[in-house]
This record gives sequence, C-alpha cells and structure tokens, in this order.
Amino acid sequence: MKDPSSALGGAAAGVRVSQVVQKYGGSSVATPERIRAVAARVRRSRQRGEGVVVVVSAMGKTTDQLVALAHALNDEPPSREMDQLLATGETVTAPLLAMTLIGMGVDAISLTGPQAGIRASTAHRKARILDIVPERIVDELGRGRVVVVAGFQGVTEALDIATLGRGGSDTTAVALACALRADHCEIYTDVRGVYTADPRLVPEARPIPEISYEEMLEFAAVGAKVMHPRAVEIGEAYETPIWVRSSFDESPGTVICRHPQLEDRQKVRGIAHETDVAKVTLLRVPDRPGVAAAIFGPLADHHISVDVIVQNVGHDGSTDLSFTIAESELRQAAKVVADVAAVVGAEGFDTASDVAKVSIVGTGMLNYPGIAATMFRTLADSGINIKMISTSEIRITCLVSRDQVGDAVRALHRAYQLDEL
Repeated sequence: MKDPSSALGGAAAGVRVSQVVQKYGGSSVATPERIRAVAARVRRSRQRGEGVVVVVSAMGKTTDQLVALAHALNDEPPSREMDQLLATGETVTAPLLAMTLIGMGVDAISLTGPQAGIRASTAHRKARILDIVPERIVDELGRGRVVVVAGFQGVTEALDIATLGRGGSDTTAVALACALRADHCEIYTDVRGVYTADPRLVPEARPIPEISYEEMLEFAAVGAKVMHPRAVEIGEAYETPIWVRSSFDESPGTVICRHPQLEDRQKVRGIAHETDVAKVTLLRVPDRPGVAAAIFGPLADHHISVDVIVQNVGHDGSTDLSFTIAESELRQAAKVVADVAAVVGAEGFDTASDVAKVSIVGTGMLNYPGIAATMFRTLADSGINIKMISTSEIRITCLVSRDQVGDAVRALHRAYQLDEL
C-alpha cells in the first residue's frame, strides 16, 4: 500500500490530524432514517476534529436481491458481469450518505472503490486487494471533507470492477485504515460487538470487551459473521486496532488488538457456528502419493476453499477422503470433483448439505488438558453425533447435523460457563 505521508504533510502543515475509518454495514444503512442516524454519528466524529473516512455496504438486502435478479435471468451468470451488477449496491449507498452529510452542513464527497485507489486481483466475486493508492482520499481529507467510499469493490489492471466477496466492505475499511495510517478502524454493525456465542441462539451470550487478532481470525474463519477473516488479517499485519460496535447505541463494543488486557484469560473465549457448510466424500480413492494434490489442486484453481479434511485408514490400496466446503459453492465444486474423481480413479463421490460446524476458540486452550474432552463429552451427553473433527492450537471444530447445531452451541456455552462471567 502506498505511503500517504508525503501527501498528508502538505495538507496538515506537518501536524498529524487524528484519523478514523468507520464502516457501516447493510443493516446500518437499510433505510433513509438509518442513513440519517449514520450521518449524525459521522458528524459527531468530525466535530471532534477527526479526519473521517466512511466505508459503506449496500442498503439492507440489496446484494441478495441483485443476486436473485441475476439468477432469474441466467442460471450461471458470468462472474465479471455479476461484479458489474453487485458493485452498484455500495455505489448507491455512498452518494446517499454523502448528500445527507452535506444537508447537515458537513462537507463530504463520495468515491467508488476505483476512485478511492483500491486495486484488486482478477478473481471476480472473490478478488483480493492488491494495493491502495489513496492520493484522492488524502487530498479530499486535506480539504476538510468527510470521504465516503463504496465498500466491497476495487478495480483490476484491465479496469474491470472486481468485488471482494463476503465481508468485502470490512476488508475495504481495514485496508484503508492501514493505508492511511488511521488511529483505528471502527466497524459498525447491528450487534454490540463480538459475543461469546450468537445471541440469537444463546440469549445469555455476552459481548467480549477485548479479543486478540489470533482469536478473532479463528472466530471469523469458523462462522462468526461479525468480521471477515481477511479484514482481521490485514489489521494484524499493520497492527491497526479494530473496534466492533453497534450503530444503534453507544455501547463500547469489542476491540480487536495485539495484546488484550485481561487479568484472567478464559481458556475458551467463545463458541462459533457455521451453517453454510457441505461435505464432499470421494469414495475408494487410490491410496498413493500425489492423489491429494490431484484432488485439491483443481479446487484451488477454481477458488474453492476447503476446510476440514479427513482421510480414512486405507484398505486394499484405497481409501475414502472427505472434506468440507461452503454449501454456496457446492454446485461448482461438484463439477470439479466429478472430473477429479475420474482423473484419480476414484469409485465416485457423495455430497451432503445437512451439516454444520460448531467450534470452541481461545488462546487459553493452549497446553490445557481437558478442553477437548469437555467438548466431546458435552456433545455426547446432548445426543449429538460428531461426523468430523478439525483442530488448531486455539480452536476445535466438530461437524454435526445441521438441525442440532443450535443445541450444540447452547450446550457448549453452558459447559464452559461462558454465561456466568
């Protein structure tokens, strides 16, 4: 990312002005009334003397509606055209917020992702930010304006629009905060921070005041929708604190940072779950070197992420190989796997979409015996069968039946006494 210091120097006459990047999700800008409320919050920040950059998502369910519209016209819409379509949601919100701010007496300007200098890869609908050239943003901040940026989008080398995938506006906001050397990034959403579990499933769940980048990455990777993993990765790389707050009240929220100040670190910080999950099993795969690479290489080439992988013990020179992917990618993955099965000589493959993941996360789990045993015993006592298991140093994930995932989350929340703190 380009160093903005030289451009900032002229605008600020050598004095660094406190800067903040704020991101508002779809629920926060879903109606004109909510856009006015966001504008009022932004105005308060500006009145404190802060330089403010705002990143916005599409209003409410706009993106879902655009996806449905596209599929009503084409069963398999081309990814490039989908990006051209989906980027319009954020491009509508940004000028609406800018004109609302101007109506409140706050000088503001809206920019698309390309106008903001966001350069992206060519993986349409799953693009990554390659670079940010923030000169236009810096110039506008130097003029005393609030800069409102359409999130979720960038421009490729060929000048095509590319969208950043699920959670892309979070990624836009954190990346801009890093590029501009902002003091921190504020993510405003419809919940009061990062919770010990999804409060829609566990009413006793509570916000976590502080959480490490490492823990938040695991939470996000296994289903916590409040932050996207790539946004957290960027924040960690540049050590930019990220605040997750509600746009509907003044609660303190959760800060994601390098070293949370906790006197007594909980062994398990929270429970995450994910229902956008499907399991794929290749049957009687030849048990020889190079087969795994032949299977997962083509999936990677099609930008399909694989999560939990389990290979059964081989018998008679063959084995079954199971892995999980996002259910939303199952249709595309099935085509790839069908070709792969023929290439490697597998007997065939099965898919299942009636599954979900439940995970426990916490750096306090390191070298502490009994954490896994408690999880497995709790699920067993609740009559929940474990289909697959995946672990990292600070996370344990179990694949369970989708209709039991709510019971699993509630039982584990009680077992680790997260509702008593």
